[in-house]
Amino acid sequence: MPLPPLAKKPLLATVAKLKRTGRALGRLKPQPVSPAQALQDIKARRVARRTASGLQLVLADRIDFVNPAHWDALAAQTVFLSRDYLRVLEQHAPDNLEPRYAMAYADGKPVAALLLQRVSVGAAQLRKPGSKKLVDPVAGLREHLLVCGNLLVWGTRAMALAPHADEAQLWHAVCEAIYRVRRADKLSGQSDLALIKDLGMAGEQVPPALRLLGYRSVETEPDMVLTLRPEWRSWDDYLASMTSGYRSAARKLLKDCAAAGLTLRDASADEMAARADELHALYGQVHQAQGLRLATLTPGYLPAMAAALGERFRCRVAEHADGRWLGFVTSVHDGDTTLGYYIGYDRAANADAPIYLTLLQSTVQDAIAFGSARLSLGRTALEPKAKMGCKPEPLSCAVRHRVSALNWITTALTRTAEHDEPPERSPFKATPVDAA
Repeated sequence: MPLPPLAKKPLLATVAKLKRTGRALGRLKPQPVSPAQALQDIKARRVARRTASGLQLVLADRIDFVNPAHWDALAAQTVFLSRDYLRVLEQHAPDNLEPRYAMAYADGKPVAALLLQRVSVGAAQLRKPGSKKLVDPVAGLREHLLVCGNLLVWGTRAMALAPHADEAQLWHAVCEAIYRVRRADKLSGQSDLALIKDLGMAGEQVPPALRLLGYRSVETEPDMVLTLRPEWRSWDDYLASMTSGYRSAARKLLKDCAAAGLTLRDASADEMAARADELHALYGQVHQAQGLRLATLTPGYLPAMAAALGERFRCRVAEHADGRWLGFVTSVHDGDTTLGYYIGYDRAANADAPIYLTLLQSTVQDAIAFGSARLSLGRTALEPKAKMGCKPEPLSCAVRHRVSALNWITTALTRTAEHDEPPERSPFKATPVDAA
């Protein structure tokens, strides 16, 4: 007798978990390595870890302590390294996060600008609120993590490297800066793990210099990116390029929200500041549902960011007819890319109207208005982003334990790490180029 559809779902989920476990265990099998080659690699790594990069380094606890002209010369690559943004980060950082900065110089010329973050991690960051266990393995946990990167954004937006400099030497300097910051901060608590976050490449493409210095790469979920066509001058142009099914679905989202008494409109920085607690509560309903929350925004972060970035920042709210805000999405103009940044919504209201999906697709309007070539929507919700026309771009991280002898644990974890694969979707009509 065949099982009813509802009974199949838990069984299929269990089978999928068993398959993932099998794949993970398979990756833990030792790889055949020549003993002579292994010994040679160990010696090379030992020498590299005990050799300076040859570049000069400057470390700082505040962005205003670094040379502004030198920093700006490199940091122009992204708004998330601009001093305007970094001052906001310092003033409204999550409670468990402290920014650090490093610059590398070659013959007196700046060749690298780095944002690092010292992060305190405990049980609150590693499990969902309200989850209780008789035996809790993370209860009382308090560790420190040193991140070369920014936990409040994704992608290569916390590191600016000079294009003309020697790549291997630059990566050596990055690792040297991490080491120096970790040693300097030891009085505040030992950081056992160092993480270089969001390298814009697949795991197997991570620079060999990082491997030589003891870092292990792990590929994460990809960044979902929509490439904007030059002929898209408006939202209607974007819709017109879609096949009828996807176009109808996109329009239906707006109609369903309108039927529920919701209007989407831009909110000013002053409005965001006046209703910061309301915005933060909406953000919290999304954020608290995540299992891993290394950094939680403070209520003042997004309003302060809107005020500091001006025309480079937009906030769209889903406003009910009675004046309540039931959702919001922010967009940031960063070079040739628009980031669909933080989003929040009332979960109960979202069950009656597609607030989340409507806000998500509205970021296309912001990207077109900014004149961007790309819209980056980050890692989560791969299915709806694929339906919008987004394609995956690989992201990976590099991680290292401070004790070289314990790096085998890091290696095991990176080998077993898995992430969801984005679905293949083709929402757009074929163009003459596609047909060819």
